[in-house]
Amino acid sequence: MNRRNLMKATAATALFLGLGLSIRKPHAGSFEITKTEAEWKAILTPEQFAVMRQEDTERPFTSALLDEHRKGTFDCAACDLPLYASETKYDSGTGWPSFFDVLPNAVGKKEDNTLFTTRTEVHCRRCGGHLGHVFEDGPQPTGLRYCMNGVALKFVAA
Repeated sequence: MNRRNLMKATAATALFLGLGLSIRKPHAGSFEITKTEAEWKAILTPEQFAVMRQEDTERPFTSALLDEHRKGTFDCAACDLPLYASETKYDSGTGWPSFFDVLPNAVGKKEDNTLFTTRTEVHCRRCGGHLGHVFEDGPQPTGLRYCMNGVALKFVAA
């Protein structure tokens, strides 16, 4: 193999791996609400679709929900299922809306082995929409930090 072909092969491999890291397939599963890709695209913004259906991540410190402190619930942006009570929201300093607890029967979890590490992905249990990740470095009483993408949530005032 000559140097030019080696460079082409290296570039192609890097591109393939890069695409594999940035465009992930939504997890398989049986959910109460299912739609085709076209149907999801019709009801979600492009940013919501990228996050909720392709497991992308919004940029930190861009969510309007960071400054939301009223009483209410944070619901799934795709199917309106209440996910988090406002009383469990706190400022984690990470740049994403964070909660120390979830409402009963609201989310599902799965292992996420992307980005060269193992994390726990959180999704809406009703529609399967990707919400974010949960970590074990949160405040008491749970010790958990549900680090959510703001575009995957909508606030409903009480």
